[in-house]
Amino acid sequence: MIESNLYIDPKIASMQAGEATTDAIEWVKVSLTILPLAAPISDAKVLTGRQKPLTEIAFIFAEIRTREGHEGIGFGYSKRAGGPGMYAHAKEIAPVLLGEDPNDIAKIFNKLLWAGASMGRSGMTTQAIAPFDIALWDLKAKRARLPLAKLLGAHRDSVQCYNTSGGYLSTPLEHVLENVDSSRENGIGGIKIKVGQPDTGIDFKRVKAVRERLGEGFPLMVDANQQWDRITAQRFGRSLEQFDLTWIEEPLDAYDIEGHAALAASLDTAIATGEMLTSFGEHAQLLNNKSCDFIQPDAPRVGGITPFLQIMQQASFQGVNLAPHFAMEIHLHLAAAFPQEPWLEHFEWLEPMFNERLVLKNGRMQVPNRPGLGFTLSEQALAWTVATEEFGKRP
Repeated sequence: MIESNLYIDPKIASMQAGEATTDAIEWVKVSLTILPLAAPISDAKVLTGRQKPLTEIAFIFAEIRTREGHEGIGFGYSKRAGGPGMYAHAKEIAPVLLGEDPNDIAKIFNKLLWAGASMGRSGMTTQAIAPFDIALWDLKAKRARLPLAKLLGAHRDSVQCYNTSGGYLSTPLEHVLENVDSSRENGIGGIKIKVGQPDTGIDFKRVKAVRERLGEGFPLMVDANQQWDRITAQRFGRSLEQFDLTWIEEPLDAYDIEGHAALAASLDTAIATGEMLTSFGEHAQLLNNKSCDFIQPDAPRVGGITPFLQIMQQASFQGVNLAPHFAMEIHLHLAAAFPQEPWLEHFEWLEPMFNERLVLKNGRMQVPNRPGLGFTLSEQALAWTVATEEFGKRP
C-alpha cells in the first residue's frame, strides 16, 4: 500500500459534484478620473481639422473585491471625448458582476457584453467593459501571487520598447531631435515620430533628420494617424523606404481593410494598424485579410484582456507580430506572453496616476515581479477623480 503526503483542502474535499464555485464578487467601485496633460498635443488628425488638440485623458477605474477578500483593479480610457459616456455605461453594467465567481472571467465578459448589446458589441460598450475585465485578471494573478505575465505564461521577462511622446507634430523639429537624444540616453529601444502633414515634404524632412540623428540600424517608426489616402500612402510609403523604417503605422483609415492589405503586399516597409478598433472581430478582419505586418490592439479599447488574448492567439498563428497601443502598464504583461518578439509603446504620461514605476533597461521594459498588473493608484490619481459609484457590500 502506498501512502500519499498530498494535502487536500477540506473545503475542496467536501465539495459535491458540481460545486466548483470558490468565491463571489461582493463589491465593485467605478471611478472617473481626468488626467491633465502638461501641454496640448497635436497629431495629423488635428492638422486636418478632424480633432482638437489633446489636453486631457479620461480614465475609468474599476476596483473589485470578493467575499474571500481578493482584490483587483483595472482601467479604460478615452482621449478628447467619450469618457463620461464610458463611465455612465460602466455604472449601468457594474451590478452584473455582483455574486459572480471572479474565476469565470470569460463568462463574466459575455454577460457584460450582452448587458449592453443593444448598443452594439464594439465601440463604447466594449470599452466600458474593459476596466472590469482587466480588474478580474489582475485579481486572478494577485490571488496566485504571480505577475500577470507569469500567470499567462511568459515567453520573456522584458519587452523591447519604443517611445512616441517626443515626436508629435506639435513639437518643432529641433525639439523632436532633443527628445530623441534624451530617449536614447534613458535607454529606449526605438523611436516613433508622427507624420501626416498636408505637405508630405515636411514629413520627409522630419523623418530624414531623425534617421540621421539616430544613425543606421536604430529602430525608427512613423505614424500617419489614418490621414493619407491610398495614392499618397503608396507613393510616400515608397519614398520612405530609404530610411529603413520598422513600420509605417495607420497610413489609411482604420477600417480600410483592403487598402492596408494592398500596402502590406506592395511595400517593403512593414504596415502596422489596429489601435482604433474596438473588438476581436474587427481585428480578425485585419488578420484574415493580411492587412498588416504588426497588429496593434489596445486592451482597454477592445474590451479588456479576454478579447486581447484572442487577438494574440490568432496573430501568432498567422505569423503577424504584436505592438500594443498605449497603456504599457497593462500591455507589458501581455506582450511578454506573446510567442514572437513584440514591441511595447512607452508613454510617460500615465506615471502620475500610479505609485509604482516600470524599469527600462538596455532598450527593454522589465516585467515587474509584483503580483497582478503591479500598480496601485496614487494620491494624485485620487485627487483627479471627479466621480465615483459603489455597488454591493462595502469591504
